[in-house]
Amino acid sequence: MPPAVAVSTVNPTSTARNALALTAVCLVALMFGLEISSVPVILPTLEQQLGSGFQDAQWIMNAYTLACTSVLMAAGTLADRFGRRRMLVLCLWLFGLASLACGLAEDASLLIAARFVQGVGAGAMMICQFAILSHQFREPAARARAFAVWGVIAGLGLGFGPMVGALILAVADWRWVFLVHVPLTLLTLALLHVSVQESRDPASHRLDIAGMFTLTLSVFALVYFITQGAENGFGTPPMRGWAGLSLAALLLFILIERRSAHPMFDFSVFRIQRFNGALMGSIGMNFSFWPFMIYLPLYFQAGLGYDTLTTGGALLAYTLPTLLVPPLAERLALRYGAERIIPLGLGVMGTGFMAMAAANGATHPSIVLVLFSCAMAGVGLALTNSPTTNTTTGSVSADRAGMASGIDLSARLITLAVNIALMGLVLLLGIGHQLAAVLPATTAPDWPAISQYVAAGKLEGLASMGLTRPDAQAALRHGAGWAMLFAGIGACGLALLSRYFFRRGR
Repeated sequence: MPPAVAVSTVNPTSTARNALALTAVCLVALMFGLEISSVPVILPTLEQQLGSGFQDAQWIMNAYTLACTSVLMAAGTLADRFGRRRMLVLCLWLFGLASLACGLAEDASLLIAARFVQGVGAGAMMICQFAILSHQFREPAARARAFAVWGVIAGLGLGFGPMVGALILAVADWRWVFLVHVPLTLLTLALLHVSVQESRDPASHRLDIAGMFTLTLSVFALVYFITQGAENGFGTPPMRGWAGLSLAALLLFILIERRSAHPMFDFSVFRIQRFNGALMGSIGMNFSFWPFMIYLPLYFQAGLGYDTLTTGGALLAYTLPTLLVPPLAERLALRYGAERIIPLGLGVMGTGFMAMAAANGATHPSIVLVLFSCAMAGVGLALTNSPTTNTTTGSVSADRAGMASGIDLSARLITLAVNIALMGLVLLLGIGHQLAAVLPATTAPDWPAISQYVAAGKLEGLASMGLTRPDAQAALRHGAGWAMLFAGIGACGLALLSRYFFRRGR
């Protein structure tokens, strides 16, 4: 009797379809990461070619971030109700067309508007892809492998984005940083068409429009107050009005969510101390690491005199650890517990920024010390990121994991948007402090305007105001040093706060 032959139950067609679906979702993650980490490299170029100022550069980044924040909760609910695949296709078209508009923009205002639309598409894409992966890969081992591959590609987009942006600037035009997403979007749409199955959740909750609107309005008004207040004066009636609008919208958001039957923010989770400890990690990363990345290219190019490719390489030292260290972070969290690794990661990150500030204080900063401190900050972020994500969702019951994940992601994006503005304000204050020591008292009324020019990297043409290029460069480095200290103190403070919450939760 011949031996029995094992018959495989795996459908080759299904396997190939899943591989194509994973490729499509990974392309989504790649584009999302590139749009965060490659754009800061071209900001100094945009300021030269589009005539944009320092505040324009902040809004080019913040328009994307605020738009992502505003659609996070809505996208998940709409995708559950009308179909995850359909929602992702719609958002990809929106993202691709907005990327085309970004690449064709002739002035900063059009670019900022296109970036906002691009952020709407990107934020919704991020939510849809998680649901699609979970539905496409039903078997636990296959799902784990799929999410592992997705994590690597997402890390590549974030980690190598600065180098990609620098290479594009070296061989082409800044517009291709945005235009490259057009063919990638078309390829992703083709892969989705042949591979991804439609899925819905008929029991999905209704859309919390009031909650989304009030939260977005509160964050936007706060960012506008911080950004424009530096130029117009924080005590002026219009600026006080924006601050009051932010506070009123926040209070209204809290009232709406507490009375809602299906809130997008269930405030009862904040009674879970372990959740709070992990949330400090989410806030800490976006309080220091990611906001400072917006100003690093300016610091490297205008402050230290690096060329574009050297700047891209230096930024790679900042972001590459976020790709290489996460496996180690996961093992350390399993062995010693997230309650130790998250505060440790925040502390390492803060120490990296303190070391960066110390290196910046030298007359001629050593590139070795600057890159070492950048890498230390990146290691700190990598130690914090994965344990934070796992702990925020793992500290609540399974039926609340989606809501907890939404709070985590919203906290990251809101903190990022606010701290891009806050760090820019600290940078301006540091520049103004240095200018006060070198400029004659007769130019005092012009200090805010001069600070804006210096912060934008426009170091030429200030001689008529009594400011030489070396003095302007020193002022920029002085302001960057203040921003480094702001990031370092913030990360270390949140490390202590995270440790406090974890200890209370025992």
